[in-house]
Amino acid sequence: MTTPVRRIVTLIPSATEIVDLLGLTDQIVGRSHECDQPSGIESRPVLTRPRLDPLAPSAEIHRTVEGLLRDALAVYDLDSALLAELEPTHIVTQTQCEVCAVGLSDVEAAAAAHLRQPTEIIVLAPMKLGDMLEDIRDLGRVFGVDSSPADALADRLNDIRAVSSKIPDGEKPRVACVEWCDPLMAAGNWVPEIVELAGGIDLFGTAGVHAPLIDASDLFAADPDVVVFMPCGFGLERTAAEAERLLATPGWNETKAMRAGALYATDGDHYFNRPGPHLVESVEILAELLHPDRFHFAHEGTGWSHLDAETAHTGARRPPESNQGDVTP
Repeated sequence: MTTPVRRIVTLIPSATEIVDLLGLTDQIVGRSHECDQPSGIESRPVLTRPRLDPLAPSAEIHRTVEGLLRDALAVYDLDSALLAELEPTHIVTQTQCEVCAVGLSDVEAAAAAHLRQPTEIIVLAPMKLGDMLEDIRDLGRVFGVDSSPADALADRLNDIRAVSSKIPDGEKPRVACVEWCDPLMAAGNWVPEIVELAGGIDLFGTAGVHAPLIDASDLFAADPDVVVFMPCGFGLERTAAEAERLLATPGWNETKAMRAGALYATDGDHYFNRPGPHLVESVEILAELLHPDRFHFAHEGTGWSHLDAETAHTGARRPPESNQGDVTP
């Protein structure tokens, strides 16, 4: 049987990672500027660029994004000429978050104006863990390939659930997950599910709902047992630096999490922020930092590090890799 000729463009990192999981990496002909997994994908042409400085302070990034959206401008530019040159048969994009990737209307307009051949635009809009698994199955159906990797990921989640479900409520820490430091935002969407699966209680997020703005006084009043930092788009080292600055502001010294030393930085960019296969490792990361006596996955130093107000121990960052580890009943 003849193998279909596909020329796939992926405009968000999670889509690239899903296409890779399905064994179709060699058919990716273009990517977004943020797509950095799997190894070697950096050689593929880049179709997008941000209209902001990703190295700017958090508050400045937030102000720039707000200004662009207020003026009805795109946060990212799409290289329409390059898109035409690549002649994709499929474009995988998203509508989950307007600040995470090129907008769907821009993709549709560029395709209509510049592509001569029929091109299928596949839109992902995951809000929960189950949506991510269904995206894998949907793309498998679109491309006519085996989507059983989604079942393997579900099995790993079920292994963790089997252990965490036996943790008494009195032993489940109350957790604040911080998705942005300035202004302060709590993590939403799939993160509250991740916290629950890992054996914790999420204080601020709601499953399937975008990240809410929170006031520091509300966080202090809630007095979480654990605070986990996972700023959108930031790796482990930058997250630690952002967290240090925030922890140096008044009020943090009085929190239970600070007194107990239960403050953690994570590589939010590669794990918690992207609704792709690595969300399973995000569950593992939270499980082992919340319950180290029950879960052993060896993500410390790559996926997460321990923080305090004085210093951050970040370890050497490396790209995420499959690490199934162990769970202890």
